[in-house]
Amino acid sequence: MLLATNVAGARYYLLPIIERVRSPLHPLLKSSGLVGQTAGIIALAIFVFLWLYPLRKKWRRLAFTGSVGRWMEVHIIAALALPLLLTIHAAWRFAGVIGLGFWAMMVVCASGIVGRYLYVRIPRSRTGAELSLEEVAGQRRGLVQQIVETTGLAFHEVQALLPTDTARSAPTPTRAIRMMLVNDLARWQTRREIRRRWRALEGRTTSLDRRTIDDVANLVAREMALAQQVALLNATHRIFRWWHVAHRPIALTALIAVIIHVAVVVAVGATWFW
Repeated sequence: MLLATNVAGARYYLLPIIERVRSPLHPLLKSSGLVGQTAGIIALAIFVFLWLYPLRKKWRRLAFTGSVGRWMEVHIIAALALPLLLTIHAAWRFAGVIGLGFWAMMVVCASGIVGRYLYVRIPRSRTGAELSLEEVAGQRRGLVQQIVETTGLAFHEVQALLPTDTARSAPTPTRAIRMMLVNDLARWQTRREIRRRWRALEGRTTSLDRRTIDDVANLVAREMALAQQVALLNATHRIFRWWHVAHRPIALTALIAVIIHVAVVVAVGATWFW
């Protein structure tokens, strides 16, 4: 719906500023218009809501509101809607304080995507709590056993499916991130290769159907992911701490810009409801 609004308003947003006032869409799509300012109010509500996620992580007494993992999912979905809402509210004009707030928000969204990429590379339970090395080892053994039971292969045959050349250290952040990307590609290639090879044998030398082959390929990829995450765990923690140091000041900058903008708009009465 947000994309549709931006596309539908393109003929207004593309007009020179001096010609916008003559457009029949101006009362709706201008920043203080019904659609433009409503988008801004919703964006403000979402932005305030986003700050509840750090409180949920910090205060255990809020556990009744849901797991940290679920809160993060909602946090990400809400944050991804903000740029579209802000473009509608700003009518694609990003000057002054609102421009500072918008671009700070875009940087926050971009850094949030990076943070999510790092977050999922720390082994966690369904509730979002970080797993110990013993718990990770138990999960890996369980995955291998599932593959054995599903395929009927011997344990050593299953082990042969799994790579054993996982690096044990990453001395620099740049190398660690590069290894994460390489690992992602390796898992995708391994899963694809298993599907290709076993589907070629389907109905001849294996009794596995296509769905079971897909399940096995996914189990192998999950086991590989755990092994790779453990190998880069210390480096991931280090990068994640640095990410927090960068993410929070930018988010605070966006918050301050938004507060100033809202205060000025309300003070001068530039609203359709005030």
